[in-house]
Amino acid sequence: MKTTGAIDSSYYLDSQKGRTPSATLDKDDFLEILMVQLQNQDPTSPMDDSKFVEQMTTFTNLEQVMNISEAVQKIAGSQTVMSPVLQYSHMIDKQVTYNEYDEETGETVTDTITSKVKAVTQNDGHAVLELDNGKSIYADAVTKISNE
Repeated sequence: MKTTGAIDSSYYLDSQKGRTPSATLDKDDFLEILMVQLQNQDPTSPMDDSKFVEQMTTFTNLEQVMNISEAVQKIAGSQTVMSPVLQYSHMIDKQVTYNEYDEETGETVTDTITSKVKAVTQNDGHAVLELDNGKSIYADAVTKISNE
């Protein structure tokens, strides 16, 4: 009688595909599960119509929730980059106080000037306040804001 050695399991285990499970299911996974379920149902006793409609409703709800989530993320992302004009528009018709700078040296002059803001513009992404006294200053130069 001839005996055979143990079967080396590495031959058949290495050829099997490994699968990496996902922590979440998306709408494509849900639709794939539904299609497999429809393909493998018993022809003599098909799926109840109400169950099928219930699953399609669940799929539709899932898709709508995902679309809402994407829209909220887009809105939240756009809120972080607000226009300087919008950000400082509340300063129109307010009195602002700022320190005057010598344009040649860039040094602060000891005088503080107060003037009313008549408009807000932007320059290179920074808010610029146009004042009643004819000057334009960057919003970050303001040291005080008052109603009058």
